[in-house]
Amino acid sequence: MSNVHITTEETTDLLGCSSDENYENKEFTGQLQNPSSANYEVALKETGFGRFNYLLLALCGWAQISDSVEILSVSFLLPVASKDLGLSDVDKGILNSIIFIGMMVGGYMWGALADIKGRKGILVYSLAMNAIFGLCSSFAQSFWLFLVCRFFSGVGVGGTIPVVFSYFGEFQQTRHRGAMISALSTCWMLGNILTAGLAWWIIPSQIGYKQEKFSYQSWRVFIAVCVLPAASSAISFMFLPESPKFLLEVGKEEQALSVLKKLYQSNNKASNLKEYRIKHLISSSKTHNQVKRRSESRTSSVVQVINTTLQLFHTPLLRISIALMVIVFCLSFGYYGLWMWFPQIFAEVEYNNGTACSTGKVPAQATDSVAVYKDAFLTALSNLPGNVITILFIDRLGRRFLMAFSLILSGVSVFFIWFVSTRIQVLMTSLSFGGASVIAWNTLNVLGVELYPTHLRSTALGVQSVLNRIGAIAGNLLFGVLIHVHCSVPLLTVALLLTIAGLTTFTLPNTTKVSLQ
Repeated sequence: MSNVHITTEETTDLLGCSSDENYENKEFTGQLQNPSSANYEVALKETGFGRFNYLLLALCGWAQISDSVEILSVSFLLPVASKDLGLSDVDKGILNSIIFIGMMVGGYMWGALADIKGRKGILVYSLAMNAIFGLCSSFAQSFWLFLVCRFFSGVGVGGTIPVVFSYFGEFQQTRHRGAMISALSTCWMLGNILTAGLAWWIIPSQIGYKQEKFSYQSWRVFIAVCVLPAASSAISFMFLPESPKFLLEVGKEEQALSVLKKLYQSNNKASNLKEYRIKHLISSSKTHNQVKRRSESRTSSVVQVINTTLQLFHTPLLRISIALMVIVFCLSFGYYGLWMWFPQIFAEVEYNNGTACSTGKVPAQATDSVAVYKDAFLTALSNLPGNVITILFIDRLGRRFLMAFSLILSGVSVFFIWFVSTRIQVLMTSLSFGGASVIAWNTLNVLGVELYPTHLRSTALGVQSVLNRIGAIAGNLLFGVLIHVHCSVPLLTVALLLTIAGLTTFTLPNTTKVSLQ
């Protein structure tokens, strides 16, 4: 590539010292005449793309898998665990919702702290919390103790989801960021498949033992196995570096530069760190002012968290924050409200000869049916085409179009579930919903990283996670109360909300191939 002539004004903007306008700092494709000093995007581009990026994808992806396994495991153990714990339909709704209540607390708390204390440490703590309380829940013999353990496990899960995307996205170059974050989102599907496969293998096997005062049935063994991804992920993050983008944001230029040098060495198989040409990182004036405000602040972490959160609801971010909150709530209400109850719906279909919206009761033997777990496993596999589509087309079609299309298609799929009358038809509509909705989630993860500046990114994702959990809780409670009244009510509600979310997407700005702020 030939050198590009750069004017003084363009050079100033490139180095991050001028424009504060959002979404205008497009990817720089030329070469600097004197590359010893550069802004973060140019310095990151200089590290290349290779081994470290794929290693980071694998480790962050494993963390994503651990979250997916922990959240979705309840839906698979719900039919059989309800017999042992004596749960009513309302109790099932509460059990499905409790992890989301914990995630709502953890998502905001950990997300905001990650913008103040750093990404890496928060990931280690939240993953460890997830693993410890998840394991404890497998031993809980009473329903209420089980709920408490699942709540604290949810607090841990809530910290991982927003922070891991901030952490991972800040290591990605502009040209690769959309595809790489989409690839990270794909790991949610892998966790879904892993959970369904483990449930299919472990729960019907009836392994474990039962005594008068203490029992450890197969579904408890399933819970214990499901904590292994979180535990191993917590250990792996202890050996990863802090985000260089965060380090630069808080004024630790030398540490940020050191991390970038190691990235360069890994990606280029360089024998000497001095081969990295960037010697000095130049922060934007906005970053310098943010660091100054932090260094002068004498307030507590709690006040800092509140102040950081309030910045999301000032212009120019107010419109973006509100639109994303609407989208997140509607998508979460529909996805988790329906997805967590799929095994129960499959059980009803299996027992009632293919009637999806039956008002009859499901006998215990139907909830243990291998066919129930097989259908759930196939539904998990339906995410694969959607993930591939996201990775291939998110940079070609753009974030807004892809997310709006997938949300509206998801709503249409849900609308037709209550019309079908055979088991195969229910399964096909469920597969359509799974394939379409995952595109929306993947695209939302990319937008969540790109729409906010570094000092607000994890906080914004944490706030969105609160709306995510509120939507999930509301969806699960609605299904728990109404699924045996007539399931058409929650299904039509989901279809409407997904359509509203799809239309709201068009109010968001374009972030395709735009540098991180």
